[in-house]
Amino acid sequence: KMDTDKFNYVYSCDLDINVQLKIGSLEGKREPKSYKALLEDPMLRFSGLYQENCSDLYVTCQVFAEGKPLALPVCTSYKAFSTRWNWNEWLRLPVKYPDLPQSAQVALTVWDIYGPGRAVPVGGTTVTLFGKYGMFRQGMHDLKVWPGVEGDGGEPTTTPGRTSSSLAEDQMGRLAKLTKAHRQGHMVKVDWLDRLTFREIEMINESEKRSSNFMYLMVEFPRVKTNDKECSIVYYEKDGDEAIPVLTSSDIVKVPDPQIGMENLVESKHHKLARSLRSGPSDHDLKPNAATRDQLNIIVSYPPTKQLSSEEQDLVWKFRYYLTTQEKALTKFLKCVNWDLPQEAKQALELLGKWKPMDVEDSLELLSSHFTNPTVRRYAVARLQQAEDEDLLMYLLQLVQALKYENFGDIQGGLEPGSKRDSQGLADDSPLDSFEIFSTPEYLSFVSSSRKEVRINQCCAFYIFQQDLCTFLISRACKNSTLANYLYWYVIVECEDQDTQQRDPKTHEMYLNVMRRFSQALLKGDKSVRVMRSLLAAQQTFVDRLVYLMKAVQRESGNRKKKTERLQALLADNERVNLSHIEPIPLPLEPQIQIKGIVPDTATLFKSALMPAKLIFKTEDGAMYPVIFKHGDDLRQDQLILQIISLMDKLLRKENLDLKLTPYKVLATSSKHGFMQFVQSVPVAEVLATEGNIQSFFRKHAPSEKGPYGISSEVMDTYVKSCVIPLMSLPLCLCSGFLLKFFSCFFPGKLFHIDFGYILGRDPKPLPPPMKLSKEMVEGMGGMQSEQYQEFRKQCYTAFLHLRRYSNLILNLFSLMVDANIPDIALEPDKTVKKVQDKFRLDLSDEEAVHYMQTLIDESVGALFAAVVEQIHKFAQYWRR
Repeated sequence: KMDTDKFNYVYSCDLDINVQLKIGSLEGKREPKSYKALLEDPMLRFSGLYQENCSDLYVTCQVFAEGKPLALPVCTSYKAFSTRWNWNEWLRLPVKYPDLPQSAQVALTVWDIYGPGRAVPVGGTTVTLFGKYGMFRQGMHDLKVWPGVEGDGGEPTTTPGRTSSSLAEDQMGRLAKLTKAHRQGHMVKVDWLDRLTFREIEMINESEKRSSNFMYLMVEFPRVKTNDKECSIVYYEKDGDEAIPVLTSSDIVKVPDPQIGMENLVESKHHKLARSLRSGPSDHDLKPNAATRDQLNIIVSYPPTKQLSSEEQDLVWKFRYYLTTQEKALTKFLKCVNWDLPQEAKQALELLGKWKPMDVEDSLELLSSHFTNPTVRRYAVARLQQAEDEDLLMYLLQLVQALKYENFGDIQGGLEPGSKRDSQGLADDSPLDSFEIFSTPEYLSFVSSSRKEVRINQCCAFYIFQQDLCTFLISRACKNSTLANYLYWYVIVECEDQDTQQRDPKTHEMYLNVMRRFSQALLKGDKSVRVMRSLLAAQQTFVDRLVYLMKAVQRESGNRKKKTERLQALLADNERVNLSHIEPIPLPLEPQIQIKGIVPDTATLFKSALMPAKLIFKTEDGAMYPVIFKHGDDLRQDQLILQIISLMDKLLRKENLDLKLTPYKVLATSSKHGFMQFVQSVPVAEVLATEGNIQSFFRKHAPSEKGPYGISSEVMDTYVKSCVIPLMSLPLCLCSGFLLKFFSCFFPGKLFHIDFGYILGRDPKPLPPPMKLSKEMVEGMGGMQSEQYQEFRKQCYTAFLHLRRYSNLILNLFSLMVDANIPDIALEPDKTVKKVQDKFRLDLSDEEAVHYMQTLIDESVGALFAAVVEQIHKFAQYWRR
């Protein structure tokens, strides 16, 4: 609960750091020039204004005061855009907070490339850094972009970003002020009403932006935290309080308190007494009464994101011995430990060895950034050792991300002397060259040593957990070629991520060390392990050649047909590329498949901006395996969502609920390219255009006199169950591009979803329905009164209730991905897990959750506006062809 009586602030003169500003996204449409302008200046048609996709814009930012620049301008780095302008980049301005006058303002200009060595302004905007009360701005702001001019730093400015020149902008400004007042705690918070209100505010803002003739640039000002408390930056000049007027008479005498802001001795004493070693024997046999037991059960059932209050922490500590028989209580106990106090930490670690071993799925929470104690993290690794390779594969993507929270010194300490010096080329050379350079063996004796030792102490048994996460992953990968395959590609993507290299060089160096240790371990292993290493190197060579080929095709001038011919010619050229006939290697996308090359004549390019290639691989057993290779696109977001959907499918099958899911495989081989499994399918839009409705299509391909509506019972059952797939978008906050394009229908009646460009509540369409369920899909079941539709609703309720029971696992997996540089997560990493948790509605009972699902399904089927948007999209697609 926020205390509105307290105002936390820091003086601007005390912040000796550079000002930062985050450039977010640019919304709105650019108006093309008239034909007269094109005739007068023919070079205009080659500018970014006339590109098919979003042109490569960049933003410059400069600080002004009293009409004069305070520093040189800075600009965003180059970024290629496909469907929208979104930089999502923090700019470090060359001016510090103490150097800012109160009248300082920042001028932002959006530029487009016009010709060789020349750029033209798309528009400009200006915003003051301090508000009218001298407080530095915080949070996100939508700034009006004035078209065709540079941002004006004069006073008064001609390009104000915050204006109220119209009723619409008055409305947006009023809502922004109310939102700020709510955030600062000046309004009563009601969760369900807040959610509805904020959704309505977003809709109003989006509507006003679309109806406006202006573009809007979203910027974010930084938030400052001291001692975990958010503070406002107040303008103040150094030594500004020296001139103090002397009061001749005063009723109130102000006495300075030298202890203000210091440690509260009473609270510290209470904490030490509550956690005292002397209370151990008495706490050992302590049993809670019925009311306390109920309270403890509520605390244990909290989701991973819930912060325990000081009273709840003291309660868990008091009954810690009673809770040792509950494996779910271990994470809550470890959260209430103050690890900075040696005696308290010692008690906690001693109790850790006595606690009932936690489930493997729950141990993932201990690998998050919230747990830094090395013994606790190694305990989590010891629990992971009990997982089967198949289960470990489901979490491997997150475990590679969890390496960011490990002790980097321990990871580097596992390297043999000299190995780092020999591998310096990893950041500059290709991954294959760096992989081949590794020659120093790693001690596998440490890797394969006993998983845990038990030392009998004078008072208790204490677990020494030997393996850290890096050592564990490498040791398991050396024993399983599939794990080795995915571990290599997950780590290599992090090694090649330029954003991490620039933003966090220590993390980048850590991943290089992981790759070096992995190479050493493979080289030190037996013959089968060394063969595994050579196959990984051959895979890297294969991917490098494929990337080289795709770059050559993209450089080719001409239409898609010419590019396809060029692609086929290059694939057939064994002297230059050598991709059609190779020694058998595991396919990186699915290592169980051994491929011998690509069939050149069948290679094609898809109709899209990036023109991904459809390639058909020859497998060792003579079969054909089609894949899509994308170059110029980051597939890590698709990879994550499909991993979570595959996990959900596995969890539901464990509960004897088979929803006929068909999750296709995706593997990012870099932040710029990767593989996708190709599945032959027919778009629903095409089915409706040719057959009129889905049932006619089924009757044509799977007729049956005894089945419902003349359709095979098996096909109808498969169709009804696979229609529950829209439910999967609920806990993930998934929102696809457009429903009837991206749901594909194929024999025998399965549906699958092929676009995850927008997740976690982001949707390019206005007023999206809560679930991706169209009227045509319901008609395919026989209508809302049919037996099949009622069975569909029943399956939805069952699946949702089962997934709620596994919510902790899914939340833990997302919490490990918050720093993974995935676009939609990187926008608001601190809110990612909360968004997913809110969709599970853990605050409801099972009965209330069923009613909630009923409401969502009814709203989705009756979503009229979504149907209108879909028709507009289909019309646009028709003209695009």
